[in-house]
Amino acid sequence: MRTAKLRAGKFPVDEALVQRLVATQFPHWGHLPARVVPLDGWDNWTFRLGADRKVRLPSAAPYALQVEKEARWLPELAAHLPLSVPTPLATGEPGEGYPWRWCIYDWLAGEPATRTRIRDLPQFAMDLGTFLTALWSVDTTGGPVAGEHSFYRGGDLAVYASEVRQCIESLQEKLDATAALATWEAALAAEPEGPPVWVHGDIAAGNLLVTDGKLTGVIDFGAAAVGDRACDLVIAWVFFDGKAREAFRQTVAADSGTWARARGWALWKALLLHARGLNQHPAEFPARTVIEAVLAEHATV
Repeated sequence: MRTAKLRAGKFPVDEALVQRLVATQFPHWGHLPARVVPLDGWDNWTFRLGADRKVRLPSAAPYALQVEKEARWLPELAAHLPLSVPTPLATGEPGEGYPWRWCIYDWLAGEPATRTRIRDLPQFAMDLGTFLTALWSVDTTGGPVAGEHSFYRGGDLAVYASEVRQCIESLQEKLDATAALATWEAALAAEPEGPPVWVHGDIAAGNLLVTDGKLTGVIDFGAAAVGDRACDLVIAWVFFDGKAREAFRQTVAADSGTWARARGWALWKALLLHARGLNQHPAEFPARTVIEAVLAEHATV
């Protein structure tokens, strides 16, 4: 019996529970074995169901808002995107002691992105930029405006202003607090221009799938929303550098204001992780490295 690695504040889920939920609510799949997926992310517990499906269950109440959103919008988004994205197959109800709705998806081939798995990092960056450009071009009519359901990804950076300042204060002996505040204030001052667009909300290495050295899929649209595209550009500092970062920026055609807000999003994320003594996804740069890169870039603007 295997249990998904339990984190503080997360609802515990194991293979036996998933097996019971599937067998009870979707008996035609009840014979399929459920196996824990080691890299399951933070928002959901993920289990492989047989060979061709996966089960994702919110790990806490705030993430439960994302289940119906993905089921509603992923099929529509997928029709316009150049890479594979998950296909919702069925939505489950609370049961067997589990308190929230959950979902069964198809299983996408590929492994989470790491630099060692990528054949050509600048080309990978351009392929990701092409995917995002396509996503941002999808009709937003009726789409969910950025808010609590997306943890404000795609929303106003000012939501995290007090958190950023608290982090800078707590880290002032470990970083250039003046430069950090200047970078953050510049991000807040760079107001979005143009209409809101569809955003993924969590473009990170762990949500990008690689097959034979190339980007082939994007997963975990739980933070998707209609809002400001800047939040989708954080990967420019947490995973790319040098030629790859430049190739990414050119492909997404980010203007100076969007790029400044993107630095703000990257700074918020890195400051929060650094202040808490946490690392990012194993494939991404350490939080301190990201902070240094963002501040150095802002100093050249």
